[in-house]
Amino acid sequence: MIKQIEEHRSCRFFSDKSIDKQIIRAIAEAAVRASNTGNMQLYSIVATTDRELLDALAPLHFSQPAARTAPLLLTFCADINRFSKWCRLRGAEPAYDNFLWFVNAATDALLASQNASLEAEANGLGVCYLGTTIYNAAAIARLLDMPSGVIPITTVAVGYPTDTPPLTDRLPIEAVLHEQRYHDYTDSDIEALWAERESSEFTKELLEQNQLPTLAHIFTERRYTQKDNLAMSQSYFELLCKQGFFNQQK
Repeated sequence: MIKQIEEHRSCRFFSDKSIDKQIIRAIAEAAVRASNTGNMQLYSIVATTDRELLDALAPLHFSQPAARTAPLLLTFCADINRFSKWCRLRGAEPAYDNFLWFVNAATDALLASQNASLEAEANGLGVCYLGTTIYNAAAIARLLDMPSGVIPITTVAVGYPTDTPPLTDRLPIEAVLHEQRYHDYTDSDIEALWAERESSEFTKELLEQNQLPTLAHIFTERRYTQKDNLAMSQSYFELLCKQGFFNQQK
């Protein structure tokens, strides 16, 4: 395991030190070496360092510390626009305005984001993925002038961290690794896999703060509620249609 993977942590507070353009270039170069669909590179990266734009983006990420303090926000987008324009310029009619190619483009964008994050960390920078990109994708797309065929997928906040946060806990390898075929989980499997996390002091503090009986209730009643899930799903689907990724007439 390379050092950057082993020591990855989510940094949420950054100094105001700017990042050298050559380092940003190196991060982008690492991103473009990621695996992608058919060597089509169906993604784009918007690198925002302008303070006025950063300040406008921060509220769209719920003004969380990583979004407020990072000197660089990398917005990774699924992008069928560039490849489709190339096809048409060559007299070939593209057919990528559908759900299949959204999935392909989103996969490309996420793979590129992981490479970029590793390169950033190799240069002494900290990173934090901002899941809020999906929640306010339409507003982010407008602010960053994204045309039809381009949609935000995720954002990585990048900067020089002001502290060293602890490593985030993970489920044991047995939770995710299936040998030969998928083996479904028994109740006893689930109990064993979550035992350490549920018994941690951090979990106990969360339950006390939220006055809820289990960690599962934190997720379903506080962090990712059904109401929010449905609302975000609807708004993102509408943006997919608006941005030309889901042509319902075909």
